[in-house]
Parts: sequence; C-alpha cells; structure tokens
Amino acid sequence: MKKFKVAVVVFAGTNCEYDTKYAYEKLGADVSFVWHKDKKLPSGIDLVVLPGGFSYGDALRSGAIARFSPIVDDVIRYANEGGNVLGICNGFQILLEARLLPGAMKRNESLHFISKFHHLKVRDNNNAFLNQLSVGEIVNIPIAHAEGNYYIDEAGLKALEDNSQILLTYCDKEGNESNPNGSLKAIAGICNKNRNVFGLMPHPERAMESLLGSSDGVKMLEGFMR
Repeated sequence: MKKFKVAVVVFAGTNCEYDTKYAYEKLGADVSFVWHKDKKLPSGIDLVVLPGGFSYGDALRSGAIARFSPIVDDVIRYANEGGNVLGICNGFQILLEARLLPGAMKRNESLHFISKFHHLKVRDNNNAFLNQLSVGEIVNIPIAHAEGNYYIDEAGLKALEDNSQILLTYCDKEGNESNPNGSLKAIAGICNKNRNVFGLMPHPERAMESLLGSSDGVKMLEGFMR
C-alpha cells in the first residue's frame, strides 16, 4: 500500500516543522522537508503543510516576505491543480499573503503574544481536513501567535458564510464564543471555495498526546489521510 506523503515547507524562521513531521509520522505518513528556496515540490505528494513559526522574523507583516519565496509559486500551482494545502499559524498567514485564502491578519486585540490551550468549535466538516470530526464538536488545541486577529471585509465575510468556508471558531469548553484575539466572528480557521486549501491559527500538531495536554489534534490531521 502506498504511504501517504506529506511535504512540509521550511522557511527561514519556521519553528514547528519537527512538530509537524512528528505528528504526521505518528499517523503513519511519509514526511519530507522542502526548503523555501527550492522551486519544485516533491512528486507524488498527497499534502503540503506550511507550518508555524516566524518566517523572516515577521518583518513587515507575518508571512509577507515568505510569500515571495520561490517554493510558494509551486505551492500555488499545486493548490490550483486541486492539491491539498494546510497552513498552520504562520503558514495560514502565508496563505493569506499568497491570496490562496481570503482575508488578512492583524495584531491581536490585546497587542500581546498569546500562548495557551484554547477551545475551538467545528463549524463545518464537509472537507478533507475536518471530516473525522462532527459539526458542533469542541476540541482543545494550543494557540501561539501575536497576529491572529482575522479580518475580512463585509462582502468577503458574506462569501465565507454563504460557501460554508468558516471551519473553526474560538469558544469556551461549553461551546460559547470566547475570542482570544479579536478575530472577526471569532474565526479560527477557514478554507478556500474549492475546499482544498485550509488555514488555521491554532496548532493541532501540538495536540497529539494526552500526556502533553490534548490529543484532539489527531482527528484534525488524520482527516486528509481518510
């Protein structure tokens, strides 16, 4: 049986590539790193992941410089051809800057870096990413960001809502809205219209072991493999 193949793109300043590699290897995938200055993704891959971190030290805006790394052109090609792409935290920011996902990130409302576990509510599971979870299900996933305050204009928000592109929102353990960063409509994760490009600020790759606080990330990441 062919192994599920994941390519993890590493930028200057990425710091979650090994967590992501560990998470997908734990699920049985074959994982390779791709340096951001490469021009081509590996052949035969099933998923591209842009992991968390601080690419280029978050200079200008988070993800603004990384968006122009040579490999991003091939990530755009791969996504436009229907390949699955997942951006986690800084990876989400890069996908926004590359216009593979709509909207933008602002500084957290508090202007402070936030690092803690936070609950999320699943809003839509009709996609490869969250198909192992139920609509309304609540998961506990770490967040760690300074610019996670998602924003989109009124027309863009309506399009997200009409197309069921809002996948995850911030909540408390009972499912009531609890917004840690000021994100519009408490949005924590979205997808594109074609439902093959996904971005979220929380870190499911850091929620793979109950011993370390939560294993709720397992169902999130294994959705691509089902």
